[in-house]
Amino acid sequence: MTPRTLGSLLVAVQFSTLGALLLLAAPNFMQQAFQPLAWLAIGLSGFVGLWALLANRPGNFNIRPTPHAQGKLIAHGPYRWVRHPMYTAVSLLGMACALALGSVLAWLLWLLLSLVLLAKALLEERWMAALHPAYANYLARTRRFIPFIL
Repeated sequence: MTPRTLGSLLVAVQFSTLGALLLLAAPNFMQQAFQPLAWLAIGLSGFVGLWALLANRPGNFNIRPTPHAQGKLIAHGPYRWVRHPMYTAVSLLGMACALALGSVLAWLLWLLLSLVLLAKALLEERWMAALHPAYANYLARTRRFIPFIL
């Protein structure tokens, strides 16, 4: 399997899983006041995602974990602390849905989503290290998803 094909497969599973969570949780968002933690996760997801988009220039990032050959290593904004802020934002949105639903199925879907994001991150890190000599230093000083923790 080529890196592009593998990346596309992971993206398809990511979007399918997140889509399922959003569809299942949508009635809960509209019908009841659910946990404040769910709203906090939504707010953090939006903030981190928007900040990551603003820090990165258009055309530099890819929805698949395959880096662009001419892409630049971004180490400012949220990328100063975490290597994959967009994955963090997606995971937080999935977590908000799981919190709103509160079901075993929702938490299993969030776990699957998180595992797919981890697989994408591991592949992307390997491919970025091969493309950018400075990436090894970046790996040593940043966390993968959560500043100072993970």
